[in-house]
Order: sequence, then C-alpha cells, then structure tokens
Amino acid sequence: MTFQVTVLGTGSAKPTIHRHHSAHALNVHEQFYLVDCGEGTQSRLIECGINPLKLNAAFISHLHGDHTYGLFPLISTMGLMGRRTPLTVFAPAPMGEVMNCHYRYFDTNLPFEVVYREVDTRKHALLHENSVMEVWSIPLRHRIPTAGYLFREKRPGLNVRKEAIARYGLGIAQIAAAKRGEPLTTADGTLLPNDEITYTPYEPRSYAYCSDTMYSGKAAGIVHGANLLYHEATFAHADRALARETGHSTALQAAKAAVKAEAGRLLIGHFSSRYKEVSLLVEEARTLFPATEAAQERHTYDIPIIRNA
Repeated sequence: MTFQVTVLGTGSAKPTIHRHHSAHALNVHEQFYLVDCGEGTQSRLIECGINPLKLNAAFISHLHGDHTYGLFPLISTMGLMGRRTPLTVFAPAPMGEVMNCHYRYFDTNLPFEVVYREVDTRKHALLHENSVMEVWSIPLRHRIPTAGYLFREKRPGLNVRKEAIARYGLGIAQIAAAKRGEPLTTADGTLLPNDEITYTPYEPRSYAYCSDTMYSGKAAGIVHGANLLYHEATFAHADRALARETGHSTALQAAKAAVKAEAGRLLIGHFSSRYKEVSLLVEEARTLFPATEAAQERHTYDIPIIRNA
C-alpha cells in the first residue's frame, strides 16, 4: 500500500541550473497525482521514471508561472502519447479562463478531455475522493489566491482479532458483522463490544503541501497530524521582511507551522535563488523542529505504514 512523494522541483521564481520549479508527484496505492507543475515538470517526471499517462489529476496551488508553466506542455505530450482518459485539473480561478484561451489556439485536437475544477482558496473543502483517499484544499496566505492540498488516506476497514474468533467460536456471519462495527452476542448471551474484538489494521497516512504561503496558524491546524508536511521556506529568517513583503515564509516560520501541526516530518523547499546552499535554512528550521529536511529533487519520500497489533 504505497504512499510516496517524489519531489520534482525545489526552486522558486528565478530559474537556476541547480533547481527546477515547483512540482511534486504523489503515489497513493499506485494512483498518481501531480501537485503544481512548474516549467520542465514533464522532463522531471520522465527522469524519475513516472509515466505521465498514469497521472489521474493535477492540483495547482496558484497562478504564478513557477507553479504552472509546465502544465500545458505536459498535457500536449500526453496527447502525443495517446492518452484517452480524462485529466482533471484542480486550480484557483481564473485557471479555467486561461485554459479556454489556450485551447482556442493550441492542442485543439487533444485525444482526451481536460476537466477543470475550480478551487475556492477561501475554503477548506473536500475536492476529490475515491475508495482509498481524500484530497482537501487548504487556504493559504500569498499575494494572490492560493490553496495548499492535504492528501489523506481513508481509515481502513476493521479486522477481527484472531484470538477473539478462536475464543468465542465466531462464524462467518458474526465476523462480517464485527467488521461492519457491530457488537456481537455469543450463544450464551455474552455481549462483545466491537472495540474488544476488532482493530484498525493501520493508521491512515497523510501528506500536506503548503506553498506558496506566509505562516498561517489556520493552515497548520488544518494539516494537524500530517505524517509529511511540505512547507515553503523561501527565505532565511534574517530576510523575514522580504518574506513578508513577497508573501512567503522563512525556514523558521515553516518550522513553526510544523510544530503547531504536530507533523511527523517537515520538508522545506521553494528556495530563493539567493541561497546557493540551503544548509542554513535547514539548521534554522531544526532549532524549532528537529525532524526537518531540505527537499531533494528527484528523491522519493516514503510514508511508511504503521501497523496496529
């Protein structure tokens, strides 16, 4: 039951030879999703061995070029690769208008449908769900309307304890009832509370993407308990005035968000081109939140399953 995040880009607006623009690829139970799509994303996907045709949907945080300029080339390439299944793009307005304009002049004969779903950046709302996970929007604080995204596994079905089956001689119908969450009554009239005979096989996992944004206590509360939190850390705290002016966070503020969220791990990224090395940013964040790493491009971060006894 895979839950992995592959970082495709860690840079911010100004291109550098060492960092690509923002994009993450998420694999949840072998279902693939794209979060942001900066310039060059399709090349990064190929480098990382991720087939673009496997992408089920793309989630765009906001309409700045370093988060969107790779989307239309990627969609065009999908058409060349023979994609037939629809691709859903979740993004704030006016992305629908931008897409309509593009398709009046480019990719006019795509062999698949691109479906646009507008994201209200003011609301924490359920955007997408299937049998194994949900995707929620996270209102963020940036210069233009921006949303982060919370990917969360659904709670798995109950398992019945083997010792309970043996001890009480539970039959198939009773086991099925217990898995539905029902209490049981044995042949001698003993009531068996459901929580004494069942257990959740593993804890649901979650990943949160918060970029671009200033520090937001509200956003940190929404992603509370996230196993992996990606939070932008464009600047060092010494440059906090510039961060505030441009609607970004410092590494220390990213760590503050992780502390409030009680996250398992913090990945920081969206680094300003002024920092050739990001060790300063990591060290800064670790003073508040030791479980901090600098996101590494083309690296896949696994969120391991935690099984219950």
